[in-house]
Amino acid sequence: MTTPAGLTRHDIARRAAKDLPDSSYVNLGVGIPTLVAGMPTPDREIFFHSENGVLGMGPPPPAGEEDPNLINASRSPITLLPGASIFHHTDAFIMIRGGHIDVALLGAFQVSVSGDLANWTTREAIPGVGGAMDLAAGAKQVRVLMEHTTRDGAPKIVERCTYPLTAPSVVRRIYTDLAVMDVVPEGLVVRELAPGVEFDDVCSRTGCRLTLAPDWRRIALS
Repeated sequence: MTTPAGLTRHDIARRAAKDLPDSSYVNLGVGIPTLVAGMPTPDREIFFHSENGVLGMGPPPPAGEEDPNLINASRSPITLLPGASIFHHTDAFIMIRGGHIDVALLGAFQVSVSGDLANWTTREAIPGVGGAMDLAAGAKQVRVLMEHTTRDGAPKIVERCTYPLTAPSVVRRIYTDLAVMDVVPEGLVVRELAPGVEFDDVCSRTGCRLTLAPDWRRIALS
């Protein structure tokens, strides 16, 4: 079976950035979500938060201008926007647990048809749940950014998660290299398809039933 090209990781981040509300406080989790800080949002002011103690992250620095003291949750170099703050990670979690984060953008190993989130394991390179459980419980909305399948082609969107759960029924929107879909009471609804990707392509790489929205459209990145 030929795999459609779909979106790049930066494309996924760019598409997710387009949905962020003006003046929102947004936590960027490990992986693809950290790329969102580098995506242009010229018509909106977004306050990017990192659990290691940063509020007001900007785009990555140019090569050769990295400051080893300025990193995000993925330990990648960052810049700071005017008015940014750096603080203890305990305070970062006070913000999360206090309900002050509007949107948490997280990576995932699996998401179920009902929005269950599984994004930690003891079998991978980064063991332990980290701050994901706090974000899943404390953020006002959780959205997932990830590749649609594993490197081996196994579905990451499934009927029921086989990895340990981070939190049940918390994910509201999923962005992958193939599609944008919403978690609704009836299941998963595909809202947008990547260029060159058809609905049957997405269904064949998903481990649960999908519904195509009547008003679906192509993902636009510009």
